[in-house]
Amino acid sequence: MIAAVKQKFGRIDILVNNAAITIDKAFKNSTKQEWDQIMSVDLDSLFNTVHPTVQIMLEQASGCIVNVASASGETGFFGQVSYSAAKAGVIGFTKALAKEVSGKGIRVNAVSPGIVGGTQISDKIPEEYKKKFAEAIPLKRFGTPEEIAKAVLFLASDDSSYITGQVLRVNGGLVI
Repeated sequence: MIAAVKQKFGRIDILVNNAAITIDKAFKNSTKQEWDQIMSVDLDSLFNTVHPTVQIMLEQASGCIVNVASASGETGFFGQVSYSAAKAGVIGFTKALAKEVSGKGIRVNAVSPGIVGGTQISDKIPEEYKKKFAEAIPLKRFGTPEEIAKAVLFLASDDSSYITGQVLRVNGGLVI
């Protein structure tokens, strides 16, 4: 995939990593197979896309990588031990890689969404709990996919040219 994009366009300027799954259940009821599945999608995919892309960006001496983390990776949520661990890994990956490549013209940042409505994750929340979750958010509502997309766009644009190694929290005040 990376080689095909490079061949077609001659360069890669932006990479956004947004692949993720979660299997919500108490850790005591989780299996190693579920753990491996979450780590494969949420972390291995990060390595598999960033590693070849960063080689191209290093040759270009420019580029921008935006990884999508989660408020769960910053604070941990009940029933999401594996997902929280994976998303905390995305945050550590982002900060460490930024230290390695920012001096070579590559910016690396993360967006950390809170609860976003209309997603595979929020759609699993039973209706009776959605109102309770919304009440726990200082802005009293779930975010929208468009709000997260705008944060990613900002970090991928030249408007954020002096930002690297940061986690932009887009969570309605849920995690501060």
